[in-house]
Amino acid sequence: MRAEAAKGGGDKRIEAQHKKGKLTARERIELLVDPHSFEEFDTFVTHRSSDFGLAEKKILGDGVVTGCGKINGRLVYLFSQDFTVFGGSLSEAHAEKICKIMKMAMKVGAPVIGLNDSGGARIQEGVVSLGGYADIFLLNTLASGVVPQISAILGPCAGGAVYSPAITDFTLMTKGTSYMFVTGPNVVKTVTHEQVTSEELGGAMVHASKSGVSHFACENEADVIDKLKRLLSYMPQNNCEDAPFIETNDPLDRQDERLNAIIPENPNQPYDIKEVINSVIDEGTFLEVHEEFAQNIVVGFARLGGRSIGIIANQPAVMAGVLDINSSAKGARFIRFCDCFNIPLLTFEDVPGFMPGTDQEHGGIIKNGAKLLYAYCEATVPKITVITRKAYGGAYDVMNSKHVRGDMNYAWPSAEIAVMGAKGAVEIIFKGDIANAADPEAEVQKKTDDYADKFAHPYIAAARGYVDDVIEPKSTRPRLIRAFEMLETKKDTNPPKKHGNIPL
Repeated sequence: MRAEAAKGGGDKRIEAQHKKGKLTARERIELLVDPHSFEEFDTFVTHRSSDFGLAEKKILGDGVVTGCGKINGRLVYLFSQDFTVFGGSLSEAHAEKICKIMKMAMKVGAPVIGLNDSGGARIQEGVVSLGGYADIFLLNTLASGVVPQISAILGPCAGGAVYSPAITDFTLMTKGTSYMFVTGPNVVKTVTHEQVTSEELGGAMVHASKSGVSHFACENEADVIDKLKRLLSYMPQNNCEDAPFIETNDPLDRQDERLNAIIPENPNQPYDIKEVINSVIDEGTFLEVHEEFAQNIVVGFARLGGRSIGIIANQPAVMAGVLDINSSAKGARFIRFCDCFNIPLLTFEDVPGFMPGTDQEHGGIIKNGAKLLYAYCEATVPKITVITRKAYGGAYDVMNSKHVRGDMNYAWPSAEIAVMGAKGAVEIIFKGDIANAADPEAEVQKKTDDYADKFAHPYIAAARGYVDDVIEPKSTRPRLIRAFEMLETKKDTNPPKKHGNIPL
């Protein structure tokens, strides 16, 4: 019987799976977990339906392989949908198997990994299969913030099936072989008369760059598995533990002279914040999340002195690092994950403000910007900010300022902390003087230079204690390592409540 279960839908269907460039459910598990560590549950489960000829079509396991295993020695619970069995469709029994491992994961305190490859609800079972999806959604929601949940989309994921991955913490997709959508191309064509392929509607790059539904678009299934393992290495097992500490060979006192010259003389000239990130963290440890989406903000995991940290950084090289709808939601989501799982936060700030325009205002920049603000305010993990250049207006407040419980706030000497840029401020404050001047342009330039000399630096904020220290850029790494070490035993709480009402 075990040998029969291991064959899934049979050799022909396995061959068809391989021809599509896809692995089988069990091959994926073998790649993911440590050798000989997988313990399978419910091998002999079959569906309980008799309608539409299903009574004669019973396959052991019923289209999903479930169990626990170890990844780099750490326990995980996982399910792997088998497309060779009824197209991986979800039945009542299939859903019960997934729910069982999720409940066990919450009791034990271990991550849940879902390898999704399913044609959706098993139509022959009707509402029973829909109920199975809802049971999974409920457990995804209850497990959220208790244990990490990661979804790999390795084939079709349509209709109700998409909502389970959407509730989980991170979603990975394969280019060319996976897609997600609520309604498929045929329904789209019927309702809106749009001609669109599955790839154009919900392929990996669409969701990684346009919708933001997918955090990683991977080249193939092996790439997904590698990324998933690496992602897991930055996380604790559950919300009561800290992320694993990994010793580094990168000297803790290393200073990088290049940082002293990385900020351009011209305040309107861009530079790449990823160069700053990579020069400060432990060498080669940065794992960027949502790399293709809302690129004006950079988020990802790294290690600093061996500690796992989450990084949020404005990106001056894209849209001048301005905050807009997508970047605000992207940052907020990442911050809340880190706060759930005790991962300290490091913010690199160079932000000229929020994106102006009717598209942004009508699209809800106010409530989306408020998501980012809410996430920073709510977070109780150690929070450190480094202001590299601009910190203007409300965006200064939002990006983990001292006023929203930033623990340590550093500024480089190039930092400009002000309500707005010097020229904009002058044009408002000295509007009358400029209008009456013999040479308005010269008057604007003179007053702009005066204003910049007085306000476009970090020392007024430092005088008030809004900035804890103005540091030499090259010393950023050792200063941050010492600061996070100091904050290791930080305890902070929010007022007792059922939950807050984040501006969704």
